[in-house]
Amino acid sequence: MAGKNKRKLEDLSVDEFLLSGFDDFEADESENEAPEQENGTEPQALSQEWNKKKGKASQHKDQLSRLKQTDPEFYKFLQDNDQKLLNFDDTDSSEDEEEKKYHKLPSQLEVATSDDEEPDETVEKKTKKSADKTIKVTAKMIEAWKAELKKDPSARLIREITQAFKAAVATTKGDSQDECRYTVADSSVFNALILFCIRDMHGAMNKLLRLKAPEKDQKKLIMPSSSSKWQKNQLDIKMYLSGLVQLLSSLTQSTVIAAVLRHANQMVPYFLCLPKPARHLLKQLIRQWSTGEETVRVLAFLALNKICRHKQNFYLNPVLKQMYIAYVQNCKFTSPNSLPIINFMQRTLAEMYALDTQVSYQHVFIYIRQLAIHLRNAMNMKKKETYQSVYNWQYVHCLHLWSRVLSTIYPSEILEPLIYPLCQVITGCIKLVPISRYYPLRLHCIRALILLSGSTKTFVPVLPFLLEIFQQEDFNKKPGRMSVKPINFAVILKLSKTNLQEKAFKDGLIEQLYDFILEYFHTQAHTIGFPELALPTIIQLKAFLKECKVANYCKQIRQLLEKVQENCGHITSRRQKAAFGVADSMAVAAWEKQIAEEGTPLTRYYSQWKKLREKEIQLEISGKERMEDLNFPEIKRKKAQEKKEDKKEFKGLFESDSDSDGDELMHKLKDDDDDDDEDGDDEGLEDLSDVSGDDDDEASEGEGDSEKASTSTRKAPQKAPKVDLQELAEGDEDMLEDLELSDQD
Repeated sequence: MAGKNKRKLEDLSVDEFLLSGFDDFEADESENEAPEQENGTEPQALSQEWNKKKGKASQHKDQLSRLKQTDPEFYKFLQDNDQKLLNFDDTDSSEDEEEKKYHKLPSQLEVATSDDEEPDETVEKKTKKSADKTIKVTAKMIEAWKAELKKDPSARLIREITQAFKAAVATTKGDSQDECRYTVADSSVFNALILFCIRDMHGAMNKLLRLKAPEKDQKKLIMPSSSSKWQKNQLDIKMYLSGLVQLLSSLTQSTVIAAVLRHANQMVPYFLCLPKPARHLLKQLIRQWSTGEETVRVLAFLALNKICRHKQNFYLNPVLKQMYIAYVQNCKFTSPNSLPIINFMQRTLAEMYALDTQVSYQHVFIYIRQLAIHLRNAMNMKKKETYQSVYNWQYVHCLHLWSRVLSTIYPSEILEPLIYPLCQVITGCIKLVPISRYYPLRLHCIRALILLSGSTKTFVPVLPFLLEIFQQEDFNKKPGRMSVKPINFAVILKLSKTNLQEKAFKDGLIEQLYDFILEYFHTQAHTIGFPELALPTIIQLKAFLKECKVANYCKQIRQLLEKVQENCGHITSRRQKAAFGVADSMAVAAWEKQIAEEGTPLTRYYSQWKKLREKEIQLEISGKERMEDLNFPEIKRKKAQEKKEDKKEFKGLFESDSDSDGDELMHKLKDDDDDDDEDGDDEGLEDLSDVSGDDDDEASEGEGDSEKASTSTRKAPQKAPKVDLQELAEGDEDMLEDLELSDQD
């Protein structure tokens, strides 16, 4: 055993070395080295180390020579590939080279004079180097790229164009920290490069990846990741797509945004293969869909729909959530200009919810429940803050949205159970504050119920909310104010106290009642129970015609009553010829379908009326804008105190020199009349303020002036009879007496 342990390491074969341990050889070497270090001097030790190095080199050479016998294949491999390893001298050593690799600490540390100067200098040097390396893009380069791209789009060319496009996009956000190979300094070059990329890059990438052009009827997209060249060009395509999204986020002009959106719509298959750029693109598309102009909104919606339709599992759920939040944020205020945009957002969002009913059910259920919680808090707490959480535009537009969603997706077994709770929330919103000031909000809720009832073939009792207005309002009462412009009920939720006293309020209310009753009956005109449904309305309209004394109101309501009665007669005559019973639901449904296809008198009238009504609304809107453009002069009446001050000023100017008793009497009578006028004016203002309230200051001033005129005429001095005037004119006979004059006279 001892002999085996004393064998040298180089004498062992490979198998023996692996089978034996390492510790034995290390121990033998340490034992042999220890006595030498103790007994020898320093020069001897250095010479021994040198000899040891030389000995080890020769020993290693012997090992390589033995390797020729033990492993001839490996030795031959070394001869063919690495001759230096076999032919080396004893003087060769790699230790010096290894020492050079490592850093040696200096003996003394240098102290910097100023800490701030060196970093600035290095930054300047880097920027100078980067400026020297970058290539300036010119119009000739773009033309050359365009010509080469049409001939043969190569990976190198696509990379160069992508780098230039990245540099152009970087200029839109200011100084960029990313190092770009190219620089775009001229605006004309920037426009040419962006236009070139938008027009030609999509086709060039398809040629590069050898993608087949989709057929006309083919709905499934051809994914670029299916190409064999996708992995090689993936980084360049990703860089181009991220630059496209960044460009879209920095643009402000609608025409340019529309062009970029069209290009992004072409590049949707590439975005679907790269999740991170796709998420950034969706964020920008939602922003443009909710805040952009008309064409921009349409293009953004098309891209959103395309992405979510082909990758529903990944993108539909978060996109629906973000689109609903954007819709609510942009519905806070409503005007004639913003109302068409809100309607567009409702319709497009309903189309997005129609893509997957199972995902939509979760969203619709949660948001309708949220609306119901707000309504319950308002009904229980009965405070101003809780009322405002329900009676606002966002709440009303959300009710319209879900009504449109359920009516668009119908018939759907998944979403059909949500119709009843939504109707309950809308009717609860109407009943929360049922006063005349909130008639516009009631009409908005009724419009949502009519849409829901007509589209889902669900009976909803809408008429009681309309007929209640006939009972609450007195249409015979003369209006307190005359208004110049009509009230647009489509863009208001609440009426002021001054609006309630205007003639335009009752005129507009009659028109709204006419429109909504006709629209609701249009949805139910083909039903077999229409005569029974219309009976309460016929009774209410007849009672209104007996009581109302305004000719214009009676004319409209009488026309509506005639059309309803005509339709009742038509349904009754057709119903008498039916050969089935009421219990046969299948036969009833078939009969109603046949009546709807044939048409009824009310439906035919409604189609004609709808066209005329839309034209009238457009004319009213344009007329309203023209009236707003005109600046009518305002007539301001002076108050009594101002009139008195004017009289005092003019009295001083035209004061006569005579001090006769007749002049004093006339001044006294005038002062008394003025005092009486002031008292009458004050009384009239106090009475009107009690009736009208804070919003009717202008009306109180106008009526106060008329009251002042009546009181002044009432308290003026009465005229004397003619007999007394004649006697006063004749008087007594004149008496002549002699005058005695003094010396002074």
